[in-house]
Amino acid sequence: MRTEIGDLPTLRTHRDAGRDLRHTVLIGLDLTGPEDDALLRTALDGALLLGCRLTSRSRERAEAAGALLFPDIPELPYQVYRARLYTPDELFAGFDPAEPGSYAGTLDASVYRYSRDQGAQPDPLHALAQRLHDHSITAALDDLLTRCAAAGRGGPVAVMGGHAMARGSAEYRDAVALGVALGRSPARFTVLTGGGPGAMEAVPLGVRLRDADQSTVDSALAKLGTVPTFGNGGTTVDPAAVGAWLAAAPTLPAGEADADDLPRTIGIPTWFYGHEPPNPACEAHAKYFANSVREDGLLTVATGGVVYTPGSAGTVQEVFQDYSQNHYGSVGPAAPMVFLGKDFWVNEVPAAPLVQQLARGRDAERWILVTDDIAEAVELLEEYEAQR
Repeated sequence: MRTEIGDLPTLRTHRDAGRDLRHTVLIGLDLTGPEDDALLRTALDGALLLGCRLTSRSRERAEAAGALLFPDIPELPYQVYRARLYTPDELFAGFDPAEPGSYAGTLDASVYRYSRDQGAQPDPLHALAQRLHDHSITAALDDLLTRCAAAGRGGPVAVMGGHAMARGSAEYRDAVALGVALGRSPARFTVLTGGGPGAMEAVPLGVRLRDADQSTVDSALAKLGTVPTFGNGGTTVDPAAVGAWLAAAPTLPAGEADADDLPRTIGIPTWFYGHEPPNPACEAHAKYFANSVREDGLLTVATGGVVYTPGSAGTVQEVFQDYSQNHYGSVGPAAPMVFLGKDFWVNEVPAAPLVQQLARGRDAERWILVTDDIAEAVELLEEYEAQR
């Protein structure tokens, strides 16, 4: 395994410990300072320098020592090489709640416009840049989840559901209650969603409010309910409408601080559906260009199980993609699949009975639950965590 370093303090600590840089990956570092240049005066065989700034002399020395240098790609609205996930503050930098239209100037909106301009088949330069970006996001997500596991967290649990779930609805309130229950679980799950509006926002909101009293929860829901949706339901971005949706989000507590200081909520959205803004409730976002990589990745890293709230075609697709992984054991042991909402998943969109039929006699059968009871859903996830 290569050691990846994305900030100068970590690099200095690495070098102060007497370690060289053979087969090390340096990501986006400015090494042009006199003291920083000295950090490269060591063995560099097989080192990768991704988007690092170097003096001409240090560049020549690094190449002569056997390092591979990948230059940054200019004139892009995003960093190609990243060492960490996005935060809402980064994605929405420059947004002024008093001027909803200012969303148009944020990083999130700018990158979506750029990606739309490239079309379905970007030229080789832009296609390569997007793939490199998405690879770095996957690496950063894996690193974060590895640190969560090392801190004693329960396996990551994903919650799937539709983007159309309106703030203020009974369904939204139920999804918040699910988030609260997951957040309060002694298993200390890291909760993943698709990172967008609707259920993808409500669940992490609940996790963030896990230590709040009911009046605080009600106040947050009332404020959000003043702007139920993020747009007109189409694929055209209305910056003022998205901005109004963002401005209605309350200031959220992080919940009782964890000793590990790691996020409890991670969104995994995509600029493929960039007309759906990432939600401000998730503490971190692994935002991708390629939706196929994002969808498969989200289900693959949810090793603690997946909870399905009512959704449309996208959620149904995720149900069977997830079950295929469980059926064939392609990413490890079968993990829980919880269908929350009996009438929806048995009668309205009868995906649950088909999954149960496919699982009959297999290891996956034990971990499939169809229920209306949030406590029962969380209990199954905790039972699975206890036997992992």
